[in-house]
Amino acid sequence: MKTLIAAYSGVLRGERRAEAARSESSNGGSALSREGSGRWGTGSSILFALQDLFSITWLNRSKVEKQLQVISVLQWVLTFLTMGMGCSVILMYMFCTDCWLISVLYLTWLVFDWNTPKKGGRRSKWVRNWAVWRYFRDYFPIQLVKTHNLLTTRNYIFGYHPHGIMGLGAFCNFSTEATEVSKKFPGIRPYLATLAGNFRMPVLREYLMSGGICPVNRDTIDYLLSKNGSGNAIIIVVGGAAESLSSMPGKNVVTLRNRKGFVKLALRHGADLVPIYSFGENEVFKQVIFQEGSWGRWVQKKFQKYIGFAPCVFHGRGLFSSDTWGLLPYSKPITTVVGEPITIPKLEHPTQQDIDLYHAMYMEALVKLFDKHKTKFGLPETEVLEVN
Repeated sequence: MKTLIAAYSGVLRGERRAEAARSESSNGGSALSREGSGRWGTGSSILFALQDLFSITWLNRSKVEKQLQVISVLQWVLTFLTMGMGCSVILMYMFCTDCWLISVLYLTWLVFDWNTPKKGGRRSKWVRNWAVWRYFRDYFPIQLVKTHNLLTTRNYIFGYHPHGIMGLGAFCNFSTEATEVSKKFPGIRPYLATLAGNFRMPVLREYLMSGGICPVNRDTIDYLLSKNGSGNAIIIVVGGAAESLSSMPGKNVVTLRNRKGFVKLALRHGADLVPIYSFGENEVFKQVIFQEGSWGRWVQKKFQKYIGFAPCVFHGRGLFSSDTWGLLPYSKPITTVVGEPITIPKLEHPTQQDIDLYHAMYMEALVKLFDKHKTKFGLPETEVLEVN
């Protein structure tokens, strides 16, 4: 408002100067000069006022966008941590209220729909293209880098590294269209595989399936690679819960040396293996690392063995300040590089020698991918990928 008032005042001052110039008939040339000066003053005042107005508008818009980015990431973190258990509690509570029929109808439908996640779920193009995911992407920001084309006549198993705390890069790149995965790899349908236990949680399972997320178990992978046509890409975070326990800023460590099940599945179905490394995935949260033999590590391993995930003691930044602790990840760049596919033959009964051979090829390809791109994304030439 003040800016508009200032502009209006400038206009009035210019008009007054022009009027004064016209009234001085004793010196026509001088009057004409002053009249021109008045007109120039009018135009410049309006120009400066508009520049101020656009500057303020841009700053306000930038601030609003940053707030929307924070909100979009916060909702996903809360969903990741609480949605499954929260919806289960609400559903149980509704049994004790006048809304009990809603719970009965949902659970009845759930029984009939139980095996849908094992068949790839119900992908929703609308959900994958929500604007909230673009704000989610820009908060860090997250980038997807393509290095090679993928044939739509083949199926693929993508090995995603590292796990990080929440696998933020894996979710944004392959469960949404924020980084345009479908445009970069036309004809390829990505399925991000996660813990099967998530699909036993009411409502959460629907949310996950809408993004193209599926259970990481043999039945699901067998179905997608043998009965769902070609052009399927299953993204497996190979290191899993064990790898998340090593996640910390400044550390590039993957758990891979004894993880060979995904290679066996690829051989049985003739699905090509594609190594992926996500630079910056370990930078967005800080974690308390318990040493081997400590009580904290013992508890984490027990959870990992019997439940399938390891509880991490971690923190990010606060909601209102990056100088405080909270659940929001730090806004550090995450760049996910998709490597060159490794052609895998189809062997119904692969031997251990076959598995070891292609597993070694995969490890070599992952290390080469890391070494080729590390300096582009802020790592020194001396940085080494540690493979455990």
